[in-house]
Amino acid sequence: MRRVCFVLRVRPERVEEYRERHREVWPEMREALRECGWGNYSLFLADDGLLVGYLETPDWAAAVAGMAEREVNGRWQAVMAEFFTDLDGRAPDEAMRPLAEVFHLD
Repeated sequence: MRRVCFVLRVRPERVEEYRERHREVWPEMREALRECGWGNYSLFLADDGLLVGYLETPDWAAAVAGMAEREVNGRWQAVMAEFFTDLDGRAPDEAMRPLAEVFHLD
C-alpha cells in the first residue's frame, strides 16, 4: 500500500465555503473515490488556505487514472476549481503532486 500526501492552496477568502462544500460531498463522488482505490482519504485545511491531502492506495497512477475516467469527477473538479490558486489552467486533481515521504513510524 502506498501512502500519498499532496498540497494545494485554497483561496483564503473561500476557505469557509470550501469547508462547507466538503461537509456534503456528493455520494457518487465518494463511491467513485472508493472504487478507484482512494483509501483512507483525508483533507486537512489551514485557515490560510493550505490544503493537505492524504490517502492510501495500492497504485497511485491507477487511482488517478480511474478518477479521470469518471464523469462525476469531471463535474466535481469543474465546480471546485474556482476555490484554488495556482492551477495554471489545470483541474485541481491534475495539480496534485505527491510529496516525497521522508519518515514513517509504524
